[in-house]
Amino acid sequence: MKAIKTLIAVLVLFLGTSSVVNAQSKIAHINTQELLNTMPKMIAAQDQLKKLEENYRAQFTTVYQEYDAKLQALANLPETTPEATITSKQQELLQLQQNIKEAEKAAGEDIQKKQIELYQPIMEEARVAIQKVARAQGFEFVIDATSGGQLIVAKGKDLLADVKKELGF
Repeated sequence: MKAIKTLIAVLVLFLGTSSVVNAQSKIAHINTQELLNTMPKMIAAQDQLKKLEENYRAQFTTVYQEYDAKLQALANLPETTPEATITSKQQELLQLQQNIKEAEKAAGEDIQKKQIELYQPIMEEARVAIQKVARAQGFEFVIDATSGGQLIVAKGKDLLADVKKELGF
């Protein structure tokens, strides 16, 4: 009877130890920001956004110059200018100023919309590649090691090089 109890105790300890070993998860990490910043598609998207911003900047430079010219013209009106003319020019300037604010807001929204349109598929491609590499290498968890992400890595595989290889760069 004592031998059976000892055998059961040893069996329980063995099974308990093996289940603890099996319960340990394989964890890897990757700096997704570094990955995204080095992806050729992301670099191309950033260049496209930069060109769009420069285009808007050029358009607004012309509008700002027009506004400044009208403001200067108003300031240089002779003192004999009728009050109705001055009021009319002030209203014109206020309307132009309001149009500029609305155009700036629309441009900002357009840039933001374009950024989402360009970045979202690239981020999804990176996510899918990370998942594919993690599954292929048997990792259950992948932690984002982006700066400021509060990751302290003692041991763990960095998947950055493997994901870049998966994406073809």
